[in-house]
Amino acid sequence: MIILKNGFYFVTICIKNRDDFFCKIENGKMFLNEFGEITKKCWLDLSNHYKNCLLDEFIIMPNHVHGIVTIENANVLMENGLVGNGLVGNGLVGNGLVVGNGLKPFPTVTKIHGLSEIIRGFKTFSAKNINLLLGEKIFQWQKSFYDHIIRDEKSLNNIRQYIINNPANWYLDENNG
Repeated sequence: MIILKNGFYFVTICIKNRDDFFCKIENGKMFLNEFGEITKKCWLDLSNHYKNCLLDEFIIMPNHVHGIVTIENANVLMENGLVGNGLVGNGLVGNGLVVGNGLKPFPTVTKIHGLSEIIRGFKTFSAKNINLLLGEKIFQWQKSFYDHIIRDEKSLNNIRQYIINNPANWYLDENNG
């Protein structure tokens, strides 16, 4: 039996070719355009689609997004199955009770998702909505994303401050501006 643990993750998701697309930064403050607003809406909507996803601090920058995602799996256990496959596999346990017979999906089971699936969903939702507004498939995210496991409260608070201060530091970064 595997116990799936909670985790805090710092993620950075970049636009393909790091094109400035979402906002402008003036005097250390960020001003989202309509594409940035779509991206913000999609980010904030993630926990409505992924019930084990909790969102913490985040920021949308001109060519990337930083955020802290918490994966909440405290009451989910699994025996002899794969996480996130949509099927109740041989003893999916929720809140300590075995649900189902392992042969078909059961709507009473809350599906759990890993970080990769949550970020995939975010990228898909946001790109689709941006491209609908553009009228053609122009916008693309960079393949994959950067993630860092946050292991303690000090690190969590430091990363929160980094995210909050990111617009003010935009022009100090030699890769931006």
